[in-house]
Amino acid sequence: MTNSDLEEFVDTTDEWITTRTGIRQRRLFAHDRPGFAWELGALAGRRALEKAGMSPSEVGGIICATFTPDYFFPSTACKIQEHLGCKGAFAFDIAAACTGFIYGLAIADAMIRSGQTKNILLVGAEIISRTLDWTDRTTCILFGDAAGAALLQGSNEKQTGLLSSYISSDGSLGHILSLPAFGEKRVMKMSGSEVFKNAVRMMSDATLTALSRASLSLSDIDLLVPHQANIRIIKAIAENLHLPYEKVVSNIDRYGNTSSASIPLALEEAWDNGRVKPGTVVAFTALGGGLTVGSAVMRF
Repeated sequence: MTNSDLEEFVDTTDEWITTRTGIRQRRLFAHDRPGFAWELGALAGRRALEKAGMSPSEVGGIICATFTPDYFFPSTACKIQEHLGCKGAFAFDIAAACTGFIYGLAIADAMIRSGQTKNILLVGAEIISRTLDWTDRTTCILFGDAAGAALLQGSNEKQTGLLSSYISSDGSLGHILSLPAFGEKRVMKMSGSEVFKNAVRMMSDATLTALSRASLSLSDIDLLVPHQANIRIIKAIAENLHLPYEKVVSNIDRYGNTSSASIPLALEEAWDNGRVKPGTVVAFTALGGGLTVGSAVMRF
């Protein structure tokens, strides 16, 4: 759905959306059929397994980050497990909103290191369009539906892989970005200016903390893959960290804010475009409703 398409039923313009968000189009599940987050998640998961050359039976666990689950239970992860045929694997969802993928990285890392399993499929899957108030032009223009997945495997190689992670939250700021589970108004509400201010500060700080934990500095970063929330937030973080913008990965113009799916979407594009090679150091950072924040550093 392009910005011009939105003009037909939302009080907005292509110019207004583009200048304030950097978004030109987004992908949305068709409204004339029931859409399931597990469908998108299973599709992304299958592609990740194919790229890794791994069979579903080798997956020991599935973690799905989502704030748009199809059911309270069974979890979206359990439905993905069923669809992929990962028999015997544990499966559960995590709710950290847009920071979900980084929370998932930290959890999967800890579970692999503790010996729980060797292979974990981490999925971010969202159908955000069903949570939006399409009369609220401050929110409905921002989001898209998507899924992304990564296969994480334990290794004895200490110089590559996930070098560090950092996750945190501030529940006192939960009111600036929320989605009720019950009641008549189950639509997303956001205070854009407050989210912007806290996102730039908290994502920058989280990135520095993760780098410190990895004993690295900003100059060691080859790529920054931030959560794709708003182009102004992304540029402000790069400026805050004194990172050249050519080191920043962004595809928000085509997909909008896809929450927990945005980082794996952006990572795959960078990977397929040859920007991620052996030895490339990538920093991830995100902020989500909660507020939740996180960052991770990985050497490929």
